[in-house]
Amino acid sequence: MRFPRRQRESVEVNLTPLIDVVFLLLIFFMVSTTFDSRRALDLILPQSSQASAVEQAPLILSIGAAGDFTLGEASLGEDELGAQLAQYKDQADRFGLILEADGRTPHAKVVTALDAAAEVGITRVRISTRIGTESSSPDAP
Repeated sequence: MRFPRRQRESVEVNLTPLIDVVFLLLIFFMVSTTFDSRRALDLILPQSSQASAVEQAPLILSIGAAGDFTLGEASLGEDELGAQLAQYKDQADRFGLILEADGRTPHAKVVTALDAAAEVGITRVRISTRIGTESSSPDAP
């Protein structure tokens, strides 16, 4: 005797409600998230772990923490900076200008030095940094 076989219903998972819930969660988190908009950056400069040492160029412009300029061994004022850089333009064209700025130097002084170099036609400017990964603070020597 043969019994009729029952037809099995295929089992399937309906993913539509799951996708709806995931999209609702995504929209909820996008709307409720607050983004931190900082007006100032907390930077401690200069330091670089990927910096490479270069040979000493004959033209080094240093800027102290107070914003005082030193070209080689001579101390300069802002008004003398362009004229002094113009005298050493040939050396700067050959070897480039290395700008050494203290980490506490006001940014405006660095921009002033870069502008003075650009005015006399110096285009090869490198900014000197420390090599290392140790943490530092602006108060560290």
